[in-house]
Amino acid sequence: MSLKSSDFNNSFFENLIWLTANEAAEYLRISVENLRVKVHRGQLKPKYLNGKLRFRRSELDDLLESSVKGDFK
Repeated sequence: MSLKSSDFNNSFFENLIWLTANEAAEYLRISVENLRVKVHRGQLKPKYLNGKLRFRRSELDDLLESSVKGDFK
């Protein structure tokens, strides 16, 4: 049985708590530049872990949920 790429992506992200900017952009299905805009607007608040920028997956889920509800800023 082979895994589809969407199955791989789902299982990959399922085990992550903190994501890099590239991973967060892929998770949200937006560009890294658009991710940076969201940070600048205060829609996302990344943290520095070991000197590297990281995004909490639960916060990304909240952003996705708010966009579905129409609360997207």
